[in-house]
Amino acid sequence: MALDFAPAWLFVPGDRPDRFQKAAERSDIVILDLEDAVNDADKAEAREAVVDYPLDPSRTVVRVNPRDSDHLGEDLRMLERTDYTTVMLPKAESASDLTVFGGLEVIALIETALGTINAAEIAAAPNVHGLMWGSEDLIADLGGGSSRRADGTWRDVVSHVRSSTLLAARAHGKHALDSIWADIPDLDGLREEAEDACESGFSGKVSIHPNHVPVVREAFRPSEEQFEWARAVLDLARTEKGAFAYEGKMIDAPLLKHAELIVARAR
Repeated sequence: MALDFAPAWLFVPGDRPDRFQKAAERSDIVILDLEDAVNDADKAEAREAVVDYPLDPSRTVVRVNPRDSDHLGEDLRMLERTDYTTVMLPKAESASDLTVFGGLEVIALIETALGTINAAEIAAAPNVHGLMWGSEDLIADLGGGSSRRADGTWRDVVSHVRSSTLLAARAHGKHALDSIWADIPDLDGLREEAEDACESGFSGKVSIHPNHVPVVREAFRPSEEQFEWARAVLDLARTEKGAFAYEGKMIDAPLLKHAELIVARAR
């Protein structure tokens, strides 16, 4: 069953099956995390939990362990016992990293220097459904100290990776996911970043706390004014030939595309 793409994604630890259903009820798409959220000693237990507590495959992704991990083989054998069809691969660095997944759809995580350099190659792989980028693993890979400045803005290199991931994904017709917002109580900061992600062209944003989900949803939902403008423009486009004026602005092909995207987001 193909993934039903939607904007508000939520990580949940794979060894906390008591949270699986709650996460599914609160978010658009759940990511059952077998990597960072689970200690090595608990990974076998987490895999069994993923099997024993199934969720809707069209709204669930399993984040497996990295390509060079000793745990990936067991993750793949576990997936054969489930109905899940989409995985998230951390630290993806080349298209060859994706060959082990066969017919599974892959969300490739760009979070290393090499992965960033090869983002376009990764996005072009036929089984890649989308790209996401990760800031903290990236900074660790670069040997840096923090991904954000004191005022909360991304450092230049981090912004570059964010943009590179978005461009690579969109260039190959794939979805792009924005990274997490780590400051859990700062909902205003999250709202600003999620709105920027939406207006920049990201398909959605991933969260680590359920309180972030409604903020992300609202950020990706067009305002009533945006929706009315888009609907009026598309209605006029059915009768006008070529470019036309609406509310003092020239409406041409790019703005028509923008209107179509607004209506699609509203749905």
